[in-house]
Amino acid sequence: MNNSIKQILEAGVLNWPECAESTSPALLRLLRVSDIFQNSAQKHVENYNLQRADFGVLCTLRRSPAPYCLSPTALYQSMLFSSGGLTKVLGRLSRIDLIERLDNPEDKRSKLVQLTAQGKILVETMLPELHQHEQRILAVLNKEEQQQLNSLLERILLPHE
Repeated sequence: MNNSIKQILEAGVLNWPECAESTSPALLRLLRVSDIFQNSAQKHVENYNLQRADFGVLCTLRRSPAPYCLSPTALYQSMLFSSGGLTKVLGRLSRIDLIERLDNPEDKRSKLVQLTAQGKILVETMLPELHQHEQRILAVLNKEEQQQLNSLLERILLPHE
């Protein structure tokens, strides 16, 4: 197991006090919580023989209006996290019939990306399972505390989005 944030902070005070003074314990904890959720999501998608970027593409397409179709540029811009190598991801998902590539009537040089029926069923199975697991992690906070956390994080993100 990793050192706890408390241990990391204490080590900083002992061994690098000039840096410890400007360390943000809240930010360290936020990074650790993010890591916990990312690792959880990674394990979940691996259970379905997918990669995290694959799951991101499927979720992004499913969030778009029916028929769940986007240009690669719109897909990339709509993802919650960036996916370098989107072309490889799309190729992999196409080979396993979770997406299909369609001619783009507005641009003959590009292809649209559309969720297949199989892809839609898969992502609609996976995402609720992942949300249930995330809710178990968040259950240490009551509803009011979860709302407060959300509000605070929203305030931090607002000037950057």
